[in-house]
Amino acid sequence: MRLLPESPRGRLLTAGVAVVLALAVGFALGFITPLVTRPGDNSPEAGFARDMSTHHAQAVQMGVLAYTRVDDPELKTVAYDVMLQQQYEIGIMNTWLKDWGLTTTGSQPRMAWMPNGSKELVNGLMPGMATQDQLAELEASTGHATDVLFSQLMLRHHLGGIHMLDGILAKTDDKQIVELATQMKTNQQAEVTLFQRKLTELGAAPLAN
Repeated sequence: MRLLPESPRGRLLTAGVAVVLALAVGFALGFITPLVTRPGDNSPEAGFARDMSTHHAQAVQMGVLAYTRVDDPELKTVAYDVMLQQQYEIGIMNTWLKDWGLTTTGSQPRMAWMPNGSKELVNGLMPGMATQDQLAELEASTGHATDVLFSQLMLRHHLGGIHMLDGILAKTDDKQIVELATQMKTNQQAEVTLFQRKLTELGAAPLAN
């Protein structure tokens, strides 16, 4: 069982330190497990690493916003786990790019590596991502309202992430990428089930696509 500091400021500080450590571990794993082949700048692998890192970064942001605002203890634990796990995965993907001699931004448009390319974007956002207005609403919320909105936003976010994971799994045979993408998909599918259950318990519906 995870022990948390008593004050909200202390809890948030602890979570912030944990996120930094998760990022460091992700980078370390990337350095000690170099790829045999090096994908090019316009490859699906590079596009995935860049876009999924951006996608993950918003999940981390939502986890930080929700962590000290939710009432439900299970959702507090999930918010903490989202912060750590997705920051850890960002570290791994950013290190892949470095090992490939690539930058974290490329010349290709977002989602160009997906089967439908930029048609995957909705109002300029990758699948499942929250708008700035929704993030501001989450930041302004407290208690039960945070429980509902965090569950709604993360459910949709994970479903979009799973769609992107299916896209890269259909396009790459790189062992490291397949292993991480498969792990991500398993984790996110489990949390999708949890968020669906939480919304039922909270008497709320998922957000419309």
